[in-house]
Amino acid sequence: MSKPERRLVILVRADPVICGHSGEARNLAEAALLRGFDDVRILTWPLEALQAAGLPLKPLDALLPYSPGITVERPDPIGDNRVPDGRYIAGMTGRLVELLAEGVPTVVLSMYLTPHTDVVVQAVAGARVAGFAPEVRTLAKAVGSDITNVVSNALRTGAWGAAAMVLSTYLQNDDLLAVSEFTKEEVVRWAEQVDARTGTRFAEELTARVRISYPPIDTSAFLDLDPSAVDAALAARGLERDGYVLFLSRITRAKGVDDLINAYRASRTQATKKLVIAGAGNAVDTVRAQIAEVPGDDERILLLTDVSDAEKPLLMRGCAAYALPTKPVPEFVETFGIALTEKMLAGGGPVITTLVGGTGEAVGDTALIIEAGDVPGITAMLDRAVLDMGEVERLEMEQRAREHALRFDRLRVFDEMLPAEEQVVEQQHQVVELPREGAPL
Repeated sequence: MSKPERRLVILVRADPVICGHSGEARNLAEAALLRGFDDVRILTWPLEALQAAGLPLKPLDALLPYSPGITVERPDPIGDNRVPDGRYIAGMTGRLVELLAEGVPTVVLSMYLTPHTDVVVQAVAGARVAGFAPEVRTLAKAVGSDITNVVSNALRTGAWGAAAMVLSTYLQNDDLLAVSEFTKEEVVRWAEQVDARTGTRFAEELTARVRISYPPIDTSAFLDLDPSAVDAALAARGLERDGYVLFLSRITRAKGVDDLINAYRASRTQATKKLVIAGAGNAVDTVRAQIAEVPGDDERILLLTDVSDAEKPLLMRGCAAYALPTKPVPEFVETFGIALTEKMLAGGGPVITTLVGGTGEAVGDTALIIEAGDVPGITAMLDRAVLDMGEVERLEMEQRAREHALRFDRLRVFDEMLPAEEQVVEQQHQVVELPREGAPL
């Protein structure tokens, strides 16, 4: 087998995890092939580690295949049970060192600063110390929860050193990315709190260096859908076009699915349209119990936990309206809303959502907006979207929504993330000093 000429390595929680950033990794990998990378690898976790973490996972037989040239690697843990968590990190770090030692010009992208960016920084440093002199460019992408989870919890518990390490590791990469303007604002906001505690200048550095890199979407999977395929998919679920309101996302408290069910029950829409709740997540049992509370709702409210990637756009295309009333909760704030833009590409009825986190960047001015947690407001908007909106207004909104969503096509996002002239550059090792004034870390 010949030696590759250009390699991209992405570190992420990949499929089968139900997470928008798993889809991002897939789309960036596919885009890299189209942009001339001849070896693309997704470096991720063994399945048993993902299962043990309790993450929502797709059935393995429902995963779409990757194109030839993309390899998903799940390195085995290194060490025994005396190293309970670090074994998996050691496996990924060691594998990345091996790849860097092969002398192939490489771009490495880490998504989630903890632990994936830690792996990259450690592996690159280790490869250089070992004398391999890797030709590598590193990109670290903050997706939101890595900051609001690790950094925020560290500060709340007084463990400011952990917060400082996340930010300093981020800054040791060649390119700093954030999944939305909202996410960059969150990064800077939490960095300011670290600075106030420690005398560092993280916020200043991050404000200057972080670029926005929106989630890449395979727009071709949602455009020009075969009408017969749409009808067949709906018929298999006992549905018909414009006969249902759709929620399709992770089923969690933060997505507002409980509010949507209560709003639907109070609406005029419920008399003629079904409500379809599709997805998986830690609130599935709660939603199932909520549906069972009202006799007969198990026929009007359909809970689908086995929707495949191929079926998703077909369900989106056929709905009378799509509702994602996401709301901020302590453990999660929507940093973008990939499902919103996918729905906008697919067409069908209007999108109903909230302006929480980065959703405004996802939908622009092309959606029907309600306040987070406003159940009566959701009820009124459901009735407007399904029963009161005229056909001309619906078509005009659908066209504007699709035009807005096309800006997130995966090739466009890839090219903005990594311009052609910068896709492979020889990097000289640089020691990155922590920005500081005053208190030592």
